[in-house]
Amino acid sequence: MKKKVFASVLSAVMAASVLAGCGSTSQPAASADETSAEADAEEADVESEDSESDADASSGAELAYAGEINLMHYSTSEESEGNGGSDGFRTMIDNWESAHPDIQLNQNVLANDEYKTQIATMAAADDLPDVFLLQGMNTRSWASQGLVLDLTDIIKASPYYSDYNTSYFTPFLADDKIYALPALTGGTCTVVVYDRQMWKDAGFDAFPDNWDDVRKASEYFKANGVEETIAFGNGGQWQANSCFLSTLGNRYTGKEWFQKLIDKDSSAKFTDESFVKALQFTQDIFQSGVFNEDFNTITNEDAREYFISGDAAAFIGGNWDESYICATLKEDSEEKYNNIGFAVLPQPADATEDPMSQNIGLGYGLAINSRIAEDPDKLAACIDLIEYLTGPDFSNYVAKNYALGGLTRVADVDLSGFDQIAQDFYNWSYVDTTACEIYDSYLDPAVWSICNTELQSLMNGDMSAEDVAKDVQAAYEENYLNK
Repeated sequence: MKKKVFASVLSAVMAASVLAGCGSTSQPAASADETSAEADAEEADVESEDSESDADASSGAELAYAGEINLMHYSTSEESEGNGGSDGFRTMIDNWESAHPDIQLNQNVLANDEYKTQIATMAAADDLPDVFLLQGMNTRSWASQGLVLDLTDIIKASPYYSDYNTSYFTPFLADDKIYALPALTGGTCTVVVYDRQMWKDAGFDAFPDNWDDVRKASEYFKANGVEETIAFGNGGQWQANSCFLSTLGNRYTGKEWFQKLIDKDSSAKFTDESFVKALQFTQDIFQSGVFNEDFNTITNEDAREYFISGDAAAFIGGNWDESYICATLKEDSEEKYNNIGFAVLPQPADATEDPMSQNIGLGYGLAINSRIAEDPDKLAACIDLIEYLTGPDFSNYVAKNYALGGLTRVADVDLSGFDQIAQDFYNWSYVDTTACEIYDSYLDPAVWSICNTELQSLMNGDMSAEDVAKDVQAAYEENYLNK
């Protein structure tokens, strides 16, 4: 059992050994689906809403620890409604608790925005919980402060390692060490969800691949009583970065440019002409009238209601929004649900990079407070918890019930049980498009604090693209490049 693995791992952790070169960007071939008998049982003739929360579904590790573990995350019961990643996460937590009755799992569950604020406050006070969701952009800073445990040896010794999609580890790297197990589902942050019938009525068989046609369609929609062409909400300030600029920027700069920024290669700068062009286009398109006028004051949750109600012909957001939209329309409007289509951002006329890119990844990972290393038995329990919550049971659950992917590869995802809309989104996410990075999964929060605040001013027409680029570069140099 994994107890033998943990014994060797714990000795490595306590000795503070360093394993260099994690190979995070490699893409090993998926191994055969070696799920356990418990996982096979979990997959046998169950309805998608079943929780499968029995002891046999857990890792089965024999844990010596009996006590409390504090777990902090943002998968609220409200978020899990229609959100496959959150539902799977909560289901795995229930399973693990049932399998380990001698361990009291104290969960602090907050809404996403509140979670980000509270976890940052706790980190500043050196008061992080035992296990928590680490956002990629905090990795380097918190690792340098010694707040999070180096999991490199633990991850490489995991019985699931050969099935991990190792590219997902990249946001959680610092100096070739891994500080978190990527959690929840690997879904897009930038998808265009559109009503196929509405766009057909406007003269388009599919959502346009260029913005000139979007502008033409906007004229039609406004003339025919449709208030908004594309709904978008940036009230939380992060949405423009995560759900628009990360993909749009890649269309101008290409992937190598952002990788250089991550690698502290000074040959790439936010003030480079290609990125300034991306900022300029962002300003131009948000000032063009194709988006709702209140895009900077409402949230993505508000914006998607414009699409659900028919007041907008399309919506741009993340996979979590797509899950909610589909779940809501499937229940409330079968006709509108069956007309859902998916598209990438249209290509700007002066952009020269991959027109089929969309930013996808796992922006959060399960991390362990470095102090837990002082208690080997508790550490073994925390390791078992994060491995189970990100392991094959989770990936099989979300693949089977939601056609989503996680850290652990599922060799053959059977889509036959899903309707056409679910199959379309799976293929759009993982087959038909190409992945690029989610900007704010990397670098440092101080960089994105400046960027996200000034993006609102840019989109409102109150700042120039050049000035925003200069300020973001200055924040990058002060808080990341020179540290």
